[in-house]
Amino acid sequence: MASNFKLEIITPEKTIFTSEVDQVTIPSYEGEMTILKDHIALVTFLRPGIIKIGEKDLENFYLDDGIVEFSDNILLILTASARNLKEFSNNDIAALLKEVNVGLGKSNLSDKEKYILSHKADTLEAIRK
Repeated sequence: MASNFKLEIITPEKTIFTSEVDQVTIPSYEGEMTILKDHIALVTFLRPGIIKIGEKDLENFYLDDGIVEFSDNILLILTASARNLKEFSNNDIAALLKEVNVGLGKSNLSDKEKYILSHKADTLEAIRK
């Protein structure tokens, strides 16, 4: 019996990834969550982080936010933007970190905004290493 399920990562412009996969780890607000075949139905929001596809992280995508739905062994990830880590240069990461640090320097941030920017900064620092 196959242990794979369908994954689609969709942005407003296009579907950026679609394949049968054995597992996907997502950065949800509840923490990192790994989805396997026959997982219970799920709808959740994503925070900034890395989507890790496959048991051996065959593909990794960075995203700022999104929504996940898992049902009937189909995992849909809807996001405003997602980028394959293979496409990131050190200059890209430095530019994004600069934006985050400017955002974190603002004095009128809500706790939610601080939380999101902190996760984004941590994720970008981890990618840079």
